Amino acid sequence: MTDPIADMLTRIRNAQAVAKETVVLPYSKMKNNLANILVRQGYLLQAEKIDNIGKPCLKLKLKYINREPAIRSLQMVSKPGRRVYLKTKALPYVMNNLGMAVISTSKGLMTNKEARKQKIGGEIICEIY
Repeated sequence: MTDPIADMLTRIRNAQAVAKETVVLPYSKMKNNLANILVRQGYLLQAEKIDNIGKPCLKLKLKYINREPAIRSLQMVSKPGRRVYLKTKALPYVMNNLGMAVISTSKGLMTNKEARKQKIGGEIICEIY
């Protein structure tokens, strides 16, 4: 697997397409931080680290509103072959600021709104709405 973050987002999209309640995927700090941002912003219900047959895993509880997934679109922006870095003034407004972008900054992962407030840029990981 060349891009574990893209794999995580694909697993979430696929699970929501068949209305699963949870998704279990291999654990990493980056995935955990991304999942915690999604929980904090209201796109997921819960994210927790579990132990699955001796290996750490991340268990995500998906959120549905009236049987519709809370996440309508989940797209990677930076890819292994093409990294996208932006300065503060160039940070994207996703869906007229109704959605969010996840930015990897020198101070860790944060949303585009938080990065704009702190006046720092970074690598655009994904866009969600």
